[in-house]
Amino acid sequence: MNPSPRGGGGIDTARVPVSLYVHIPWCVRKCPYCDFNSHAGGGEPPQAAYVSALLDDLDHEAEAIAGRAVSSVFIGGGTPSLFAPAAIARLLRGIARRTELVDDCEVTLEANPGTLDASHFEGFREAGVNRLSIGVQSFDDRMLRRLGRIHGAAEALEAAHGARAAGFEGINLDLMFGLPGQSFASAARDVETALDLDPGHISYYQLTLEPNTLFHARPPRLPEDDAVTAMWDHGRGLLEGAGYAQYEVSAYAAPGRACRHNLNYWHFGDYVGIGAGAHGKYSRPDGTILRTVKHRHPTAYLQAKGAARVLSRRMVAPRDLPLEFMMNALRVRGGVSLDLYSARTGLPAAGLRAAILRGRELGLLAPENEGIRPTDVGFRFLDRLVELFLEEETA
Repeated sequence: MNPSPRGGGGIDTARVPVSLYVHIPWCVRKCPYCDFNSHAGGGEPPQAAYVSALLDDLDHEAEAIAGRAVSSVFIGGGTPSLFAPAAIARLLRGIARRTELVDDCEVTLEANPGTLDASHFEGFREAGVNRLSIGVQSFDDRMLRRLGRIHGAAEALEAAHGARAAGFEGINLDLMFGLPGQSFASAARDVETALDLDPGHISYYQLTLEPNTLFHARPPRLPEDDAVTAMWDHGRGLLEGAGYAQYEVSAYAAPGRACRHNLNYWHFGDYVGIGAGAHGKYSRPDGTILRTVKHRHPTAYLQAKGAARVLSRRMVAPRDLPLEFMMNALRVRGGVSLDLYSARTGLPAAGLRAAILRGRELGLLAPENEGIRPTDVGFRFLDRLVELFLEEETA
């Protein structure tokens, strides 16, 4: 296909949803499997200085989304729950002054058991957080020790109960499977325990050994592939049997509990990224798309001022847009429409025809006239499905 050098017919940016991602990079201890931009703190994080830097960062990004309402705010890390509720409250007040937030804006804060107590839950709720994402990972003490987590099963249960007691209706629990030495029974118990807590949303994903992690350098002994597949199939069955629909590769939600912020990513929406290592994506009316990355190390981020916090800016080449769109959209269980593809990329959907036909021939895409939806097989072999759109670009 031969898109125009400006990216096609243009993008109506007023109709592209926009979210805000806030990165807080500090952790008590770096987990051996984690490849996120996180840094073990050598003491108390500089909360006041960092919140000031975040708001200054937002001052320099706000113009790019002027006139567009922010539909969700996600405070991730790292371990954002290391920050005091007062710091989070100051941050959210500053965000509200600098942006237009939709009336029912989803505001998520990532939290780790072991960094929380009852006053924190209540304080975060009063600060304006209305959704908590709790990094449980497992309810088995042996698994948690092998993962290098700072909490045990008791703290994980206490965190889930504490969130509910503080009035949070939006709760996500992170669970992993395929852990070092994990049995089928242990993986099943984790899912059953999570469901008993009735969080409304569960992220259920396989442990992978990512580059630049301790586990990648010194791989632990993991269950065999067949055992991991059995864990995943059984866990998915338990979740769906309890009314949790799989709406994305690793996301399961009760009705009305899907994460709007993450859906915006997967639907190729725009997002502002503030904080050390935060990424941003901005659509422009001429059909071009800009991606930005902030300085990763918190010291470099704090020392920089204004626009100097941006480590890199790059325009996405039109030839790369189909692949970038599909890497996100094909994660959505229900698929996406061809109209959405054109609206978010400015490119004609006709350019995808060959890749879509090939995906249907291979049984990876459902035979739908107006949409792009992975089959069960396509969802299981998602990397192969995405590759079809790379092949389309390089053919």
